Amino acid sequence: MTVYLNALGLVCALGRGQAAVAEALFAGTGSSLRAVHDSIPGRSLLVGAVQDPLPELPTSWGHNVTRNNRLLLAAALDIAEPVQQAILRFGAARIGVVLGTSTSGIAEASQGIAQFLHQGQLPADYSYRQQELVAPARFLSEWFDLAGPSYAISTACTSSARALLSARRLLEQGLCDAVLCGGVDSLCNLTLNGFAALEAVASERCNPFSRNRQGINIGEAAALFLLTREPTPGRRPIALLGAGASSDAHHISAPDPQGLGAQAAMRAALADAGLGPEQIDYLNLHGTATLHNDSMESLAVQAVFPHPLPCSSSKPMTGHTLGAAGALEAAFCWLSLNDSLGRVPPHLWDGQSDPLCAPLDLVETGRRLPAARHLMSNSFAFGGSNVSLILGVPADPEVAHG
Repeated sequence: MTVYLNALGLVCALGRGQAAVAEALFAGTGSSLRAVHDSIPGRSLLVGAVQDPLPELPTSWGHNVTRNNRLLLAAALDIAEPVQQAILRFGAARIGVVLGTSTSGIAEASQGIAQFLHQGQLPADYSYRQQELVAPARFLSEWFDLAGPSYAISTACTSSARALLSARRLLEQGLCDAVLCGGVDSLCNLTLNGFAALEAVASERCNPFSRNRQGINIGEAAALFLLTREPTPGRRPIALLGAGASSDAHHISAPDPQGLGAQAAMRAALADAGLGPEQIDYLNLHGTATLHNDSMESLAVQAVFPHPLPCSSSKPMTGHTLGAAGALEAAFCWLSLNDSLGRVPPHLWDGQSDPLCAPLDLVETGRRLPAARHLMSNSFAFGGSNVSLILGVPADPEVAHG
């Protein structure tokens, strides 16, 4: 079954909304990250923080008042009209919500626990429900008054890519007629300190596939799609053509060195889409700028795609948005497929290739792929969780739907 990504709301360090994000993304904006000095003692870090004003939530929403939910609401408001149209057409009970997250409302929960440790009592507005992983999905269902299946997926950095795959299954199984799916994660000290303890964060802008790479920058974002069985009339149909998932379980925080799990996910996505490797026009790399990820991903891409494939990592512009990364980078593919000039996200780095990485055709700023129809996005996570998604324009939407 072909399913269509008919609406997109997003917010990240590049801006809020399709137009603002696309302008900064395709221009190769390298100044979107900002320094924070108070998260890790003795260190200054660059992070992909959202600078745009976020919608406020009334205090009556209680435990739902978190930065994570405000990011999610910013994305949701961008597509409120098509969501309301779907409610009128299908009914609230036929619309599901599937979101990926890894932080949920842990920032606010951590502040409450810190007060307890220093003052002996929790804040009056403290609620454990803020940090439940299902909190953003529950909030979004309540905001739109939906009654369909609603749940969250938390598989680290593949969370929201898996959310799109899971949403497609709800449509295929006839459990829903439309699904709000994507991901959201917000910056918090717990995450920053955790990755710093793993010696995985860089003090400078991340530098994927460079011999000088030092690690990741953490970011925050929300990306939300409305997934249905039919394309929106009058708009270019963008479909989720294929998805592949694997679990290599090589190590809790390191991938299989040869990228065997990554290869399996990419090949499964190609098979699911009925496409050959030569039919993929661009690949959004996971590209974290960590030593092990970049090495294994380059080897995996070379193994699956023997021909030069234009590719890039967008994380130097957004930071690694963790549970939101899979949906955000799928959104970048969606923007590219809708771009009349055929632009794709450029790869920002110092140009110093690592001899331990297989060579890749990294996209320079200004490069265009006007004939591109099939784009892939990779997401890899701790524990060996791997997901590859293929977005594209069906050859014949009417035939594909039928």
